[in-house]
Amino acid sequence: MAFDLDPVKYGVLWNTVENNEKKLEEMNRKMDKMEAKLETLCYLAERGRGGFWMGMLVVSAVSTIVGWFIHLFNGK
Repeated sequence: MAFDLDPVKYGVLWNTVENNEKKLEEMNRKMDKMEAKLETLCYLAERGRGGFWMGMLVVSAVSTIVGWFIHLFNGK
């Protein structure tokens, strides 16, 4: 059985493989960037959630004090 190798087809195949390797490396870099940005986003969401609860605490305390003063000075 004779094996005929067409150099043009082999060159095209070789070029396709190299291009796919470059695309894969570029996709890996983009995925690494996306993972880093996702971690940053999760960190900011956790930090923001704590700020939300602290804001709720402050608003609740202020409204309680204002209500107490209104009740005190209203004379009921």
